[in-house]
Amino acid sequence: MMSSPVGTLGIDFGTSNSAMAWLDPEGNARLIPLESEAMAMPTAVFYNAEDSSTHFGRDALKHYLEGTEGRLMRSLKSLLGSPLLLETTQIGHQQISFQDIIGTFLATLRERAALHLGSAPRRVVMGRPVHFVDDDPERDAQAEASLRQAVESVGFDEVSFQLEPIAAALDYEQRLTKESTVLVVDLGGGTSDFTVVRLGPDRRQQADRSADILATSGVHIGGTDYDRQLNLAQVMPLLGYRHLGPEQREVPSRVFFDLATWHLIHWQYQPRAIAHAKTLLSNYSNPRLHERLMQVLSERHGHLMAHEVEQAKIRCSVQLTDTSMNLAVIEKNLQVGLGLEDMQLHLRELLTRTVACARECVRRAGLTDASLDAIYLTGGSSALRTLQHALQAEFVGVPLVEGDLFGGVALGLAYHR
Repeated sequence: MMSSPVGTLGIDFGTSNSAMAWLDPEGNARLIPLESEAMAMPTAVFYNAEDSSTHFGRDALKHYLEGTEGRLMRSLKSLLGSPLLLETTQIGHQQISFQDIIGTFLATLRERAALHLGSAPRRVVMGRPVHFVDDDPERDAQAEASLRQAVESVGFDEVSFQLEPIAAALDYEQRLTKESTVLVVDLGGGTSDFTVVRLGPDRRQQADRSADILATSGVHIGGTDYDRQLNLAQVMPLLGYRHLGPEQREVPSRVFFDLATWHLIHWQYQPRAIAHAKTLLSNYSNPRLHERLMQVLSERHGHLMAHEVEQAKIRCSVQLTDTSMNLAVIEKNLQVGLGLEDMQLHLRELLTRTVACARECVRRAGLTDASLDAIYLTGGSSALRTLQHALQAEFVGVPLVEGDLFGGVALGLAYHR
């Protein structure tokens, strides 16, 4: 535990993972351990129905994947700007709004910061994507206002916001020895954000850096979208997605799309959703596929399947080798493969749109590729090799520099003045 006075806290509240940092007395940003020595933790909440306890991060995932009875909530940030945010969901014997669930997660972040720093911080700089919601300024403003309300509700008195890619740039700047023009690529679980910015040791002490920001852009595509696409392409056909029925018509696809989307999975466990899924049997030529769908819904395996897809994506990208997803909870020995070629095929459209957004950012800055000194990568999804290859193909000859994928934004938020 630190004994220094607590100043401003930087919080990167992410779709998939969250991190926090503070500025030490020497002016250096430091990450705060969130789970043992881990500096980032999954943005996950698990409500344990067996003993009415609440769990967070890896602990939440562990309880769910081990079969503890309860509710797992992930991708909470994706609900900001959505009408679903203020709706309630059944947790134990009470109805809780998703806004309050976000507050619960933020409260535990503040508590863990207080435990590490010695007192509870009252000032916070929150990261935010360039766009919470694409092409809808009103809903985007509503999303920020909802996040501000959640942050203030857990005890922060002074709340400010900084764009996540700019925060990442402020962290990268600490390691530069000469002035550079950089395309910052911040790829998270829910959004991909880009900034072209001038950085350098002589610029660090300037309070107002607005003149150094040459352009920003963003698109609502992130790691959970990649997971969803791979889930639909590789796993959901085992349950009947795109299966042709007796009249050569595809099985209605809504249930599969929702079952592959983290923040919508739990809705498919509701009695009304299960009853509707039962009526789909007549659309199947192969009733075994329908049996699998009903088993997944009735035994609540949707989150487990999504987790398998996410982990397979990571293995395939990091190890650069084919892998498989274990679906034995549905059927003995059932598994499905995932290879690099599968990822390139199924993610091509999403990657094309993401890289196009990066290109648009450079265009808005009025620069050519020759003017860029580096492309700086941060955010967990930037580790995806297929994405890195797509960026290299678009920006030929511009060096890719990997930052702290999970902590870079939080560190930069702590440097925000």
